Amino acid sequence: MDIELIIAFIVLGTVVGFLAGLLGIGGGLVMVPVLTSLFIWQGIPVDQVVHLALGTSMASIVVTSISSMRAHHKKGGVIWSVVQRLAPGIVVGAFLATFLASVLSSAFLGIFFSCFLVYASTQMFLNIKPKPSRNLPGTPALFAAGSVIGSISALVSIGGGTLTVPYLSWHNIDVKKAIGTSAAIGLPISVAGTIGYIVNGLSADLQIDYVVGFIYLPGVILVSLMSSMMAPVGAHVAHLLPVPILKKVFALLLLGLAIKMISSVM
Repeated sequence: MDIELIIAFIVLGTVVGFLAGLLGIGGGLVMVPVLTSLFIWQGIPVDQVVHLALGTSMASIVVTSISSMRAHHKKGGVIWSVVQRLAPGIVVGAFLATFLASVLSSAFLGIFFSCFLVYASTQMFLNIKPKPSRNLPGTPALFAAGSVIGSISALVSIGGGTLTVPYLSWHNIDVKKAIGTSAAIGLPISVAGTIGYIVNGLSADLQIDYVVGFIYLPGVILVSLMSSMMAPVGAHVAHLLPVPILKKVFALLLLGLAIKMISSVM
């Protein structure tokens, strides 16, 4: 590995971890467009870069999701009965979505991811929160909802918070409990997605050093290490800075990343 690439992964992990702690956002929104650019810079064919970025990002989220889940559990913020009913659908949706991702072109995945970035940035900038209007449905409906959340999360390589928190809030779950429960749900999403990207990437035969399936192992190790170290720092700084203003600034950054993502794969 080039020293420049090692430094880039360390910086990426530092930024991702800090933002996760500061703003409570998943790292995939930042990791995927940056990893796409890094892989293109390394000369990896454009028709493979987005798949590799998605898989590497998803695997990196596993460590972060475990840390986040434990932190929220200690504070009593996880509704485990909801996790148990959502998780089966999430696992099925996330795993099957990786099969779909493997047959889609990098250009299509890049455009889909960019559209999701626009959605996430708009939600963050306008602070859109659905009004609680109903109670949680039964297990079959939660399985269906989990399948949708898992599928989209795997296709854009996120822990699911951008989708799960609004869904739970809409069903009269306290926002703090919704965030904690979403953090716990991030683990089955990331594990199922990671396994799926490994399985589907094996048949692609990328012939790139240190790659297993669609996952670039050095990237996963360095990003996970740095993000787990920096997340507590970001959480501490969150109590010192005006987070609502920072979220609006970050929302604009996401729009810029969306434009960068499209330009990279087109």
